Amino acid sequence: MITILDYGSGNINAIKNIYERLNIPFEFATVKEQIIEADHIILPGVGAFDETIFTLQEKGFTDVLNKKVFEEKVPILGICVGMQMLADSSEEGTLNGLGWIHGKVKKFDKNLIPSKPKIPHLGWNSIKITRDCPLFKDIDPEVGFYFVHSYYYECADKSNVICNTEYGQLFHSAVNHDNIYGVQFHPEKSHDNGIQLLKNFANL
Repeated sequence: MITILDYGSGNINAIKNIYERLNIPFEFATVKEQIIEADHIILPGVGAFDETIFTLQEKGFTDVLNKKVFEEKVPILGICVGMQMLADSSEEGTLNGLGWIHGKVKKFDKNLIPSKPKIPHLGWNSIKITRDCPLFKDIDPEVGFYFVHSYYYECADKSNVICNTEYGQLFHSAVNHDNIYGVQFHPEKSHDNGIQLLKNFANL
């Protein structure tokens, strides 16, 4: 069962629609007890880093997630701010991230971006896959994915990077370490590539 965390952040209904179309079982979790039986977990995210981290902690999700991820080795996918929460910290806020994949979230330097509007990075962009990963099986990197973000993940260990994207600078648009995955783009808004990626995640 795929468990989609519902903490008031992220377009969870769009993810729901894709899994319904694929006939893949899922459920929403609004309380920590609903995570206990999960065998796959999705951390959606739209909004500010601190607000999302605070809500995760306030709902008591963090300790349960740490157990699921590190003891039970359940696959987990962070989307957009859900990916950024995997880092140690963010320039957007003052709270600590989950620290699951070491790195820092930084704001784009608008002086490096030639086109306007410069921030946020908004719309479709291609990806450059850096190593084999089952999450990107049958994905077309040239078509890419849909992005909406002003901050990017700078991974401390480049071996944890699975794809990069160019937006004024090369940034890490997906990361992976063991059973932990994060994508900066929105698969739920990315048509065929996004559907395939969410299907791939379900098959991990």
